[in-house]
Amino acid sequence: MAKVYFIPCGALCDAPEAAKKLLEYVVGCENIELEKELPLKVHFGEKGNTTYLPAVTYSKIVEYLKSQDINCSYYETSVLYGGERFKAEKHIALARKHGFDDLDIVIADGAAGEDAVQVDMQLKHFASCSVARRLAEAKQVLVMSHFKGHMLAGFGGAIKQLGMGFAAKGGKMAMHLGVKPRIMSLFCRACGACVRRCNENAILPNGKKFKIDHDKCIGCGACFSICRHHAVSVWSLAGFANALFKGKFFREKLVEYAFAGHKNKRNIYMNFALNITRGCDCEPHPMRKISRDIGIFCSTDPVAVDRACIDMLKAKKVKFKGTEQLDYAESIGMGSNKYELVTLEQI
Repeated sequence: MAKVYFIPCGALCDAPEAAKKLLEYVVGCENIELEKELPLKVHFGEKGNTTYLPAVTYSKIVEYLKSQDINCSYYETSVLYGGERFKAEKHIALARKHGFDDLDIVIADGAAGEDAVQVDMQLKHFASCSVARRLAEAKQVLVMSHFKGHMLAGFGGAIKQLGMGFAAKGGKMAMHLGVKPRIMSLFCRACGACVRRCNENAILPNGKKFKIDHDKCIGCGACFSICRHHAVSVWSLAGFANALFKGKFFREKLVEYAFAGHKNKRNIYMNFALNITRGCDCEPHPMRKISRDIGIFCSTDPVAVDRACIDMLKAKKVKFKGTEQLDYAESIGMGSNKYELVTLEQI
């Protein structure tokens, strides 16, 4: 049975100090050997969002890791939709504006979301998953997740941070839309950037321009990421229908990608049940909190740490949909719904 460690964080709690205390305690209790190079997977918050976890939340954790001679950096990936977080340069600039200025920032899937590794999975929805290269190559990641709601996933915690947060742009496309890209001839300038970037040789001449052979295409999204003329489209009616009406399948796909981020790693998972909203930090507008702050959870089991958050919030009359994804995660061997809760004293 997995252990989930919990420290309450009320309105007067020093959350950064509590997070440090919790991590230090878990590292000691679980005899965890920290890698000397340790990515800190966080979410910087979308432009216009006001309830994402501020950078100060992690400040004492950073101090603790540095005191242990750990070289740590903030890691994130690019998003599928447009905006400030679509490409690395603007994404980093937004993170700095949001106060993440105490460490280096790594956008783990490259300048445009095209730098990916295919992780072999052989599961129900995916034979392989397109994971951001820098995260795929890490031996250990400290995955720090803001626990809150999400329109499609139902809730966002460790599993969503692993699945959507570790995925390269093509992986996000595969989870959300389940379609393969196409080249819009009207916008194509025949520059050949997509041809050179495609590892499957799936982009072929089409007169003076190009087209994508869907029999060869694996849906990695590299062409979509690299095209500076916006000639590659991933949008379709089928894709929208898949995203809007197939929530169960989306959640299963999210879990499979999460397993790809968890597989063969010695990750540590911290869920921050603070600033709890119905929506995601990706939403570019202020949101109302739906609960008082609960606290911080930590485990080496991503399923158990999400289940513990769900259970504690349910006991406080705050419910989220999508919890069947935890059963699916357990069924494929990612973790356990059963856990022992170890509560530390509040700071």
